[in-house]
Amino acid sequence: MINRLRDLMTSVFPSLERAFDYSSHKGALVLLTGYASPDRIRRIGQTRLAAWLRTRHVRGFADVAARAIAAAKAQSVVLPGQDLTASIIAELAGNVLRLDERLKSLDDQIEELFQQHPQAAIIQSMPGFGPFLGASLLVGAGDLRAFPNAGHLAAAAGLVPVPNDSGRRTGNLHRPLRYSRPLRHVCYLSAQTSMMRAGPNRDYYLKKRAHGRTHSQAVIALARRRIDVL
Repeated sequence: MINRLRDLMTSVFPSLERAFDYSSHKGALVLLTGYASPDRIRRIGQTRLAAWLRTRHVRGFADVAARAIAAAKAQSVVLPGQDLTASIIAELAGNVLRLDERLKSLDDQIEELFQQHPQAAIIQSMPGFGPFLGASLLVGAGDLRAFPNAGHLAAAAGLVPVPNDSGRRTGNLHRPLRYSRPLRHVCYLSAQTSMMRAGPNRDYYLKKRAHGRTHSQAVIALARRRIDVL
């Protein structure tokens, strides 16, 4: 939706399209719901535009207004279909904002449900696991007590290499063909997050790197070790 919005803006209001990152700047989207054409922005002026944004709880409303006015002044040519396209842009911006609110509501529901799980506290006690990765772990693994030991959980996540021997070739190991890819993804992400800060997880990662492992290999080794701890 944001890509479509930016494509439309490039065709009628390129200076404003360049002024903001619409994938991360909520205030810029709020601006577009009411003012998506150079003429309208110039007519309202910076002071009244800043006040309009402030009533809609836009952070840094003064800066958003100033950048919008500068973009409007930089474009004096009226492009064909500008007004109609501006109305479509405003509708798209409103849809993106509503979708963002829906996603936040779903995030709150996921976190609330996860916190009610009896194993939530144990999972979150490990660095790298928050409510969302923790919920993903439970979805991928189910009840952690169903696994007889850590090795079974690691095998389910595809973190235990299996032999690939043939004829005279021995000692060849590779990733198993059958495993839970969502569970492996969760274990990898949590391990990668945990090693970004100083502590045992980062120390273990750096030790594996010092032994000649690549980044991915070191993270996978850390993920396997963390399953033992979990």
